[in-house]
Amino acid sequence: MADNSQSMSYKAGEAKGQAQEKASNLMDKAADAAQSAKESIQETGQKMMEKAHGAKEAVKDATGMNK
Repeated sequence: MADNSQSMSYKAGEAKGQAQEKASNLMDKAADAAQSAKESIQETGQKMMEKAHGAKEAVKDATGMNK
């Protein structure tokens, strides 16, 4: 009886460890995805600012305000 109880306890602990490992891996993947999204948004924002600046300069050139 004790052997069966120990075996069940071991298996329960093993299952718990595997679940924790899977959860940890999922959290790592989520953190990586969030970081990638953040970098993508920052890059997009930078490109938009550069385009806006270029448009502003084009308007200044076209209206003669850049002289």
